[in-house]
Amino acid sequence: MLSLTSRLSLLALAVAASSGAHAEQFNRVASFPVSQNLPADNWTQETSPEIITATADGQTLVYSDSPRGGLGFVDIREAEQPKPAGFLALEGEPTSVSALGNLVVTAVNTSENYVKPSGFVALVSPDQMKVINQCELGGQPDSVAVSADKSLVAIAIENERDEDLNDGQIPQLPAGDLVILSVKDGQLDCNSMKRVDMTGLADIAPSDPEPEFVDFNAQGEIVVTLQENNHLVIVDGASGKVINHFSAGSVDLEGIDTEKDGALTFTDSLKSVLREPDAVKWLDNERFVIANEGDYQGGARGFSIFHKSGELLFESGAAFEHEVVRAGHYPDKRSGKKGSEPEGLEVARFGDDTYIFVLSERGSVMGVYRDTGAEPEFVQLLPSGMAPESAIAIPSRGLLASANEKDLVEEGGARAHVMLFKWSDAPAAYPQLISVNDTAGNPIGWGALSGLAADDKEPGIVYAVNDSFYKKQPRIFRIDATEHPARITAAIDITREGKAAGKLDLEGIASDGKGGFWLASEGNVDKEVPHAIHHVNAAGEITRTIELPSQLLKHQSRFGAEGIALAGDTLWVAMQRPWGDDPDHHAKLLAYDLKTGQWGAVHYPLEQVSEGWVGLSELELHKDSLYVIERDNQIGEKASIKRLYRIELSALKPRPLGEALPVVSKTLVRDLIPDLKSLNGYITDKVEGFAIDVSGKAYVVTDNDGVDDSSGETLWLKLGTL
Repeated sequence: MLSLTSRLSLLALAVAASSGAHAEQFNRVASFPVSQNLPADNWTQETSPEIITATADGQTLVYSDSPRGGLGFVDIREAEQPKPAGFLALEGEPTSVSALGNLVVTAVNTSENYVKPSGFVALVSPDQMKVINQCELGGQPDSVAVSADKSLVAIAIENERDEDLNDGQIPQLPAGDLVILSVKDGQLDCNSMKRVDMTGLADIAPSDPEPEFVDFNAQGEIVVTLQENNHLVIVDGASGKVINHFSAGSVDLEGIDTEKDGALTFTDSLKSVLREPDAVKWLDNERFVIANEGDYQGGARGFSIFHKSGELLFESGAAFEHEVVRAGHYPDKRSGKKGSEPEGLEVARFGDDTYIFVLSERGSVMGVYRDTGAEPEFVQLLPSGMAPESAIAIPSRGLLASANEKDLVEEGGARAHVMLFKWSDAPAAYPQLISVNDTAGNPIGWGALSGLAADDKEPGIVYAVNDSFYKKQPRIFRIDATEHPARITAAIDITREGKAAGKLDLEGIASDGKGGFWLASEGNVDKEVPHAIHHVNAAGEITRTIELPSQLLKHQSRFGAEGIALAGDTLWVAMQRPWGDDPDHHAKLLAYDLKTGQWGAVHYPLEQVSEGWVGLSELELHKDSLYVIERDNQIGEKASIKRLYRIELSALKPRPLGEALPVVSKTLVRDLIPDLKSLNGYITDKVEGFAIDVSGKAYVVTDNDGVDDSSGETLWLKLGTL
């Protein structure tokens, strides 16, 4: 138990933290693809920033890059315009970095295999781009940390397990330990090495501790996580003596999703889930915070604060994950495992407040909390990029940087990024769309928004649909766009005969003017999903289905209906890309007469690009015009076509299918690329939804692919009156 003095100190901290208004927020100011550090003749090599640090002058970021086998450097003298600053190859796989003034300490794995682990720790000069000296460690290192007075270096020697051996069960020898080195005359003193034995401490596998993460407090004490063993150890850095050790314990989780099933349902619970912490950071000399990622038999989906005596001071439970859910970043494909997986941590003081940054590896966000001395205060959620592994704060410059390790170069997707954030009194720019809780008190899960439609009567009310990523939970979402962020206030399940409707891939939505909706479903013959139009009533029940005509289907591809609009008695449907009966670079706008049941079409001329393809994403009717979103399938710097066009409704003269179709004339209304750059991230490929409300205000939404091989970011763009 804490002493009375300690408890009063914590109470004083809590009162002080709550006594004033806090307007400061973090906002992203730049995104740096680390592929810019690649040589020009090897642009497609995999590269990944994992653990990141900053030199003491705050001018250079340094990250470990395991795939390339070295350290990458980023010049951030101009934070809004980071520049590549080079790469230093090392003779092994770097696992961690930590600043030592304007030098950097890095731990490097050189293991031959799991039973012959080896590695070294090196001191590196970023200015000279060379190793100053290094010490052999006699084992495979993971985390490295430098003491506040820069006199000691601690390295967790993990000697990690082989997850394919005996189903990854531990123990698997040789055992890991903790190594402590002194810094002498500006170099690592290899002769000062102390080895701290950590066997015999934990109950799970006492002979195989597998230390994971280390951190120093200002008193030179080291906290060590034994992740697989669900254990925490406190070590005196100067002597190498174990001061205390205790179990990280377990958590009962309520209101979570435990099924990987294509539906977001936060009504499940789990009992006695082992925390199994990965990262750990001291909050002060008495308290530290752990990120409960899980890696063996647990993973509590949140973070916890402990006193070094072993007393649990705070447990987030499912609260952090619920913030991830509300922002549309929850990774359903990880529901059967560890959910959003908090992995990395950073703790830093900005102004008068200490902040805790919790990194969700699978949700691709950072939660920002203000330390109150008691229960942390949630401040905001930051868009971090794909799979954030670590972060580093630079309070002297009001900066924060995250390292996001996922590189999708082999899939033609986004590259791995380092992202920079600035602390200021500007309001939070992200998230731009969040959900509220449902009537049962659980967060409304959402993602993969693929089409928009405005309410017929109420300004600022918009409806969205999700696509087949959530195949067991097709939904219509009601959005209040009058607030910032815009809010999903309700979700309507789309049903057929009382059950969640299957065989749908909803890409477009239009109001029927009577409280119901018309929905465009993109087919996929390989998945037995038909190309069709569906009508639903206000309760989401499918009341009518119109399949595309056989004359059209004999030319089908999987790139079908992407948008829908109702003009009088005519449903207009945008086909995403050319089918077999279309000329090159032309897609159909289908017309279906609801009274006669006749089909017709016109051809829409698509822009041409040198790489990838261009197609249609959305239709919207407003007054006497039909608005079309046209986009390419490229992301980041390769993106060039993300545009909003207008077609005069009077110029649409559909001809029967099978006849020569007229080609419509389009007028550019807005290039959306500047809007997509507004949050200083990389340009997403899927601009999917567009709507104009009854007051004439326009909205655009992007599809976040259900946070699957995606940053998970959803942009909700308010374009104003066009």
